[in-house]
Amino acid sequence: MGKPTGFKEFERKTEPYRDAVERLVDFKEIYTDHQEEHLSTQGARCMDCGVPFCQSGEGCPVYNLIPEWNDLVYKKRWKEALDRLHKTNNFPEFTGRVCPAPCEGSCVLGIHEPAVTIKNIECAIADKGFEEGWVVANPPHSRSDKTIAIVGSGPTGLAAAAQLNNLGHNITVYERDDRIGGLLMYGIPNMKLDKGVVDRRVSILEQEGINFIVNTDVGGKGNNAIDMVNLLDEFDAILLATGATTPRDLKIPGREGLGVHFAMEFLIKNTKSLLDSDLEDRKYISAKNKKVIVIGGGDTGTDCIGTSLRHGCESLVNFEIMPKPPIERSEKNPWPTWPTIFRVDYGHEEAKARDGKDPRAYSISGKEFVRDENGKLLGINTIEVDLSFNEIPGTEKFWEADLIFLSMGFLGPEHYIIDELTLDLDSRSNYKADYGNFQTSHKKIFAAGDCRRGQSLVVRAIDEGRLVADKINAFLER
Repeated sequence: MGKPTGFKEFERKTEPYRDAVERLVDFKEIYTDHQEEHLSTQGARCMDCGVPFCQSGEGCPVYNLIPEWNDLVYKKRWKEALDRLHKTNNFPEFTGRVCPAPCEGSCVLGIHEPAVTIKNIECAIADKGFEEGWVVANPPHSRSDKTIAIVGSGPTGLAAAAQLNNLGHNITVYERDDRIGGLLMYGIPNMKLDKGVVDRRVSILEQEGINFIVNTDVGGKGNNAIDMVNLLDEFDAILLATGATTPRDLKIPGREGLGVHFAMEFLIKNTKSLLDSDLEDRKYISAKNKKVIVIGGGDTGTDCIGTSLRHGCESLVNFEIMPKPPIERSEKNPWPTWPTIFRVDYGHEEAKARDGKDPRAYSISGKEFVRDENGKLLGINTIEVDLSFNEIPGTEKFWEADLIFLSMGFLGPEHYIIDELTLDLDSRSNYKADYGNFQTSHKKIFAAGDCRRGQSLVVRAIDEGRLVADKINAFLER
């Protein structure tokens, strides 16, 4: 697709982020405006490759029709491109911002040239669709008598709700927080995904007839709790889409006490305060003038870096237990697998722009949180590790810190929701439900997304939301 000789004529050129120093003064999105002519040229680089690995199992988890909409963007047929994109992805405006783009890692052009800028093009198609008024509510023409409760309003819950609602079923989505969106609303900072982008999609889903209920904790014990057993009596089917929200802890001496926080506690409170009061209410963990250490090198760790920098932290270090990745693919990491290579994400770029150096320290393992006699956090003792994570004697080091954020991934879902039920769990404490079937050990209860498979990508969450909707519909039609 695209221009037959485009990949020979044009070089890969991504849409730039806003200037790294300038964007540190606000929480606005880091992205610049889309340039249609530029993106048309980039779409022209898409090869008519015959077997498009970008939309294969190694590429896009929702099997986006990537060569088709690349070609349509090259030909400036943007509305048709949006139609093709929506056939496989309910929320391209989300994935176009926060997906790491495994599709680009498996792009055939990427064997010998830089891959097509698929992610940029996807985001531009979605944004133009909203700007032009092409994305509008499309309620079903008729309704069935079937009712489905969805617990959790993250990408899995929203995708499943959209698909089941399109089939005419009656959908109620329960969210324990005060805003709809789950991970999209509070787990991802505003500079990566503006919450207005989430709200405009939720508004369309509401117009299509989906019932959203916030501040309701299914299976909880507080005033806003609702009994899971009651839901089973009230609804024909239930989908658990609660995410994997139990964080991995670092249980070393000195863990208890002020100054050490899970990453999500930091990020969620910041976004809540930002949305409620533009940070004026002070109901967040401030990194201003603090020596900050972030433990964990994934996307969430990067988000902690970016947030801390915007608060005006004094210094920042990011620990990674893994060694520094290579600049290029190794022989053990061939195309079309995801390239495990050195990358500079937005937070690392911002830290280098402000402080003059990349904030990451590799092959580092924490040994002890150091506190004074009053329990005040002073820092952390560490040791370097080898490729097998064995400690290397003589590499002990003390690092000063006023705040330490733990961003080491998640262990699985919170199980209190099923305290009154007996649902089978897998070996990793996720709700046991086979991929492709999604039915738990209770016939009326389905599970999908991170609470079923473990922590993963937003695009995989959308994929499972779409697939589980088909299975729930088949179950209801029996």
